[in-house]
Amino acid sequence: MSITQKKGSSNSAQALPHRIRDQLRFDILTGALPAGTPLKQDELAARFQASRIPVREALRQLETEGLVAYPLNRGAVVIRMDVDQICELLDIRIALEGYAVRAAVPNMARADLEALEALLRAYDEADSVPDRVDAIRRFHLALCAPANNTRLRRLIEEYGLNTARYTYEVMSQAAGMDSPQADHHRILEACRKQDGELAASLVQAHILETKKNLVAMHRMRQEG
Repeated sequence: MSITQKKGSSNSAQALPHRIRDQLRFDILTGALPAGTPLKQDELAARFQASRIPVREALRQLETEGLVAYPLNRGAVVIRMDVDQICELLDIRIALEGYAVRAAVPNMARADLEALEALLRAYDEADSVPDRVDAIRRFHLALCAPANNTRLRRLIEEYGLNTARYTYEVMSQAAGMDSPQADHHRILEACRKQDGELAASLVQAHILETKKNLVAMHRMRQEG
């Protein structure tokens, strides 16, 4: 085997945990793996036709993202959060993303604005709720990226991942998708005008509306 082949095999082996992680993350965020689902390493290894080593690494990464936990004397399970916990995460997102967008807007170049426009087009063209949720999750990250603060971006990504599956649920039961998309376009327009204060306030109001919808949905379930 040549050095190139060896290197290619090594890269493939290193990428496998990431591929497994990405698929499991998608399954968790879209509800295919509901909260409380056990994630058995042997079954996952068979599903992905892999050994337990990359599966274990993928689960470790998902644990770091806050999507998987290891209860005492049990294997990995999909984390279950109640409405109060989700609302706390959304409150943190409001603070973090507001701060990040204020810092990001003055640094936005044409390429940043074009990337944001492309993500909104991806939202419009998506034919499933999971794809729309993914497009908007990436839109929020792209909004914050020009703040040029890596640690802040990682925190925003973590909290975005932790709340995305509940955003999915809210969007799945919403009457339509026009209202959130209108919010996104108003945010983008504020970015084009280099109005960081307006963009930040719009982002915060948008996340707050998601929180209100989630609480209302939970209340109606209890009353029903």
